[in-house]
Amino acid sequence: MTKKVLFVCSGNLDRSPTAEALLKGKEGFEAKSAGILLGARRKLSKDLIDWADIIFAMEDIHKEAVLRICPSAEKKTFVLGIPNLYVRGDPELVKLLKERISEYLDVDW
Repeated sequence: MTKKVLFVCSGNLDRSPTAEALLKGKEGFEAKSAGILLGARRKLSKDLIDWADIIFAMEDIHKEAVLRICPSAEKKTFVLGIPNLYVRGDPELVKLLKERISEYLDVDW
């Protein structure tokens, strides 16, 4: 069974798209990403939250945004604790994402 994973950050420019790219094409996973800001590349929505089996928020503020839209998503939303210090595809960001995601998912990197 495919696990649907949603990654959430602020602008959907660097952190969440990098995480989405890491899981894309991995067997057993579907991945999408979204941002909480008005100008986000893909804006967080109830449809995206409902689609996801598990949601990874980069920071607490992102989890709070998810729960404001859909309080029932509490049990499937987790904070990775990755600050907005990285650009898209940054090797350090990739390393950190793999470590943090692996705490929740069994992924063959």
